[in-house]
Amino acid sequence: MNNKNKIIVFQDKKIRRIWHNEEWYFSVIDVVFTLTESMDAKDYWYRLKKRESEQGIELSTDCRQLKLISSDGKKYLTDCANTKSMFRIIQSIPSKKAEPFKKWLAQVGYERIQEIENPELGQNRIREYYKLKGYSESWIEKRLRGIAIRQELTDDREIAPPEFAS
Repeated sequence: MNNKNKIIVFQDKKIRRIWHNEEWYFSVIDVVFTLTESMDAKDYWYRLKKRESEQGIELSTDCRQLKLISSDGKKYLTDCANTKSMFRIIQSIPSKKAEPFKKWLAQVGYERIQEIENPELGQNRIREYYKLKGYSESWIEKRLRGIAIRQELTDDREIAPPEFAS
């Protein structure tokens, strides 16, 4: 990946991110500021962590201190979280601006549970994604058939579970 440090823009706010350990990590402070517009996002993040900690939830456990470029052009260690951890942090932010994310997460969770109960729904979702990406019907059919064949092949090879020591 050529561009390991990137700034993304959400609702006209800049959110710093960095490619680390084969995934994107986002500046927690930038996301907190974007979703709360707190005048002191660092303090808001500190208080959020403290409040959640009192309930036995450690939000910073999955954060990493990574060097990001600051507004003064220098790099400073900054709390960063990957996508999964960032979604969890967003769930803890009591803000109207965070509510659309929370609703979206709930919707995605609901849809995945439906797909577990009815796998055809998952196939239909994949088919729609490929259509939106511009793939032809014949390509989509071949791709889905290839996935199904691979699944059958790997399902047929039963691998004995490792022995557990008593």
